[in-house]
Amino acid sequence: MGPLGAVQAAAREMSRQAALRARAVAAFAATRPATTDRAQGERGAMSAERWAARAEVLRPVSEWAAHELSIALNVTVQAAEAELERSLTMVTRLPRVLDALQGGVLHERHLWCLLEHVAPIADDALRARVEQDLLEWMAARTRVTTPAALADRVRRVVTGLNARDAARDLARALQRRGISVREDHALGMSVVTLVCSTPEAQAFYRALSACADALDVEPGDGRTRGQRLVDCLLDLVLRPGQSGLPPVQALLTIVASVHTALGGDAAGEVDGKPVPAEMARQLARAFAGLPPTPPGDGVATDDAAGPEDDVVAADAQGEPADGSPAADDAARPAVMAPADPAGAFEPVDFAGDPVERAVQEFSAADFDRWLDELVRDAFGDDPAPGEPGWSPGLPPDPGEWDAGPWEDPCQWLDDRGRAHDPSDPAAQSPTSPLAAASGEGWWAAADRAVDQAGDAVHAARLALGAAERMVRTAQRADVADEAAWQAGAAGRVTAAEDAVTALAVAADAQREELAALLLATGGGGLADRPRIALTDAVSGALLALTDLPELRRIGSCGAAACRRTPEACGHDLTGRPGLGAPTASAGYRPAAALDRFTRARDRHCRFPGCRRRIPAAGELDHLEPWPDGPTAAANLAGFCTTDHRGKHQAPGWTYAVAPDGTLTVTTPTGLTAATEPPPY
Repeated sequence: MGPLGAVQAAAREMSRQAALRARAVAAFAATRPATTDRAQGERGAMSAERWAARAEVLRPVSEWAAHELSIALNVTVQAAEAELERSLTMVTRLPRVLDALQGGVLHERHLWCLLEHVAPIADDALRARVEQDLLEWMAARTRVTTPAALADRVRRVVTGLNARDAARDLARALQRRGISVREDHALGMSVVTLVCSTPEAQAFYRALSACADALDVEPGDGRTRGQRLVDCLLDLVLRPGQSGLPPVQALLTIVASVHTALGGDAAGEVDGKPVPAEMARQLARAFAGLPPTPPGDGVATDDAAGPEDDVVAADAQGEPADGSPAADDAARPAVMAPADPAGAFEPVDFAGDPVERAVQEFSAADFDRWLDELVRDAFGDDPAPGEPGWSPGLPPDPGEWDAGPWEDPCQWLDDRGRAHDPSDPAAQSPTSPLAAASGEGWWAAADRAVDQAGDAVHAARLALGAAERMVRTAQRADVADEAAWQAGAAGRVTAAEDAVTALAVAADAQREELAALLLATGGGGLADRPRIALTDAVSGALLALTDLPELRRIGSCGAAACRRTPEACGHDLTGRPGLGAPTASAGYRPAAALDRFTRARDRHCRFPGCRRRIPAAGELDHLEPWPDGPTAAANLAGFCTTDHRGKHQAPGWTYAVAPDGTLTVTTPTGLTAATEPPPY
C-alpha cells in the first residue's frame, strides 16, 4: 500500500469518524429538549434578541446542551454550540452529504460550502435535488476536487436553481451584524472584527480612509497607511472632538506585578489578557499622568556600571557588523591573544580549521606563493611554456600527477618564517609560471585553469571568513548583551522569586519610580484607586487586596504620632491586624471590599471554558444559596450573565466549591470539570 496509501486510508477513517461524531452529537441533542428551558417572556429566560438570532435547528434543543457538550469536548460554549448546529444540520437537512462523508467521498473541509449554501434551501425537494446533483458530480469526476472547486460548483448550481431565496439569505446574514474582539497571535495585540453589509462596510472604510488621507503627514512619520487608519478610528471613537458627541470613558483593569513595575520581564494584564511587560509599564504611567519612560531607561538600569559592565561593552564592540576591510583590520587584535611576555601573537583558531586560519592571516602574495609551490609539487619541475626545453603536446597521464599530502597553508607560512606584510617587497611572490601562461598546449590550459580556480577559491574563502566573523561578532554581542541584562537591575528583578526579593534587589531608581507611580495613581481621573494584590508566591492565588493608605495604616501601631508619620513608627506590631481576605458581609449583597476582592480574584467567568468578563454590576453568585451559605469570599464566584442564568435554570447541574476557591461543576450525565481562580 505504501505511505501514501496509509495516508488515504487514515483520511477516509477520519471522515467516517467525523460522520459518526455528528450522528452522536445529534442523538445527544435529542435528549436535551428545549421544553425544560424557561419560555420566552418568562422572567430569566433567554433574551428575545438572542433567541431570534439562534439557528433554527437549535430551537428545539435546550440552550444548556451546549454547555454540557463544551465540557465533554474541552471547548468553549460557542464552539460547542457551533458543533451542535453543524451536526443537526447534516442529520436533518443534508443526510446524503452525511452518508458521503461516512463513505469517504467527502472530507470535513468539503462541508463548509454545503452547509452555507445548500442547507439553507427551504424547499425540501429542491434541497434534495441540489444535494444529489452535487454528489453525482463529485462521484463522476476523475480529477482532484478541492474544497474551493466544490464551492465554485455549489455557487453555480444554487444560484441557478434557488435565485429567489437570495434576499432571504441576505436577511439572515444581516442578523449576524456585529463587532467582536479576539486576541492576536502576538502578545499584547488584538483583532477587532466588524461584520456588516457590503454598502455599510464600503462607506465605513471610505470615510475612514478620507479622514486618514486628509491628515498632514509630518516629515519622518514612519507610520504605514494602515497604522494611520487605526489611529484615526481610535481618535474618532475615543476622542470625538468637534463632532458634538460626548467624550467616552473606557474602563480598563491593568495588572502589573512588582516585578513588572520594577522593570522585569514578567508579563502584565489588561482586562485579564496578557500583555508584554513594557506595554503594562507604559500604560500604568500614562494612566497616572506620568511621562512615558523610554524602553530600557530609568527603571531598567542600575545606578552606575561596574567593571564587569565595562568588560562586556568592550567585548561587544570588538568587531563591527559592516564587514568593511578597515574595520576588520582594526578589530583583528580583538581575536588575537598574547602567547608570551614578549608580546608575540599567536593566531586564535576559532573552529580548528586550517582554511579558516589561512583566510584570517594570508595576504594575496602569500597565497600565490603557496599555490605556486602546490602546482610545482603536483606537476613537477617541467619547464613552463616559452622556457627552454618546453615541448607542446598532451598533458602527462593523470596517474603520474602526485600533489602529495595536504599541507596546512598556515604551517607552510610558519615553516618559511616569512613576514605577513603584503607591502614588504621581500614577501612578494617571485615571477610565477602562472603569470607566463601565454602559450598554447596543455600546460597553458592547466596554468590558466589553476590560476582562475585559485582566484575563485581565494575570494570565496575570504568572503566566507568575513561572513563567519560577522556571525561570531553578532553571537558574542548577543551573549554579552544578555549577560549584561542578567547582571543588571532588570535581570535581578526578573530572577527574583517573590515580590519582597524583587524589591530588595532593585536599584534605588527603580524603587523611586514605583513609589512615584503609586503616589501619582492615588486619585485623579482613574475610575478606582489602584490596588496592591498580595499573592501566594507558589500558587499565584490572591491572598489580600489592599492599597497604599491601608499599607500605611497597618504598618504603624496606630498612635496619633505614628499615624502622621507611619514610616517613623518603630513600635512592636504584634497583635495588629494584618492583610487577608475581607470578612463576610451580613446581608445578601457583598460589601464593597468583598465585592472588589472577589472580582479581582476571579477576573472572568468561572464556568469551565468561559473567558467572558464578569459584568460590572451583579453576577457574583452564592454557590451555596443565601442565607444557608454566607456572603463570604469562599462562597462567592463570578459568572457572566448567561452562565449565571444556567447555574440557576439548567436542570441536573451541581456546583461545589472548595475552601481554596476551586469550583467543580457536574453535568447531568456525570461529567465533571473544575476551575480555579486564575493565578497572578
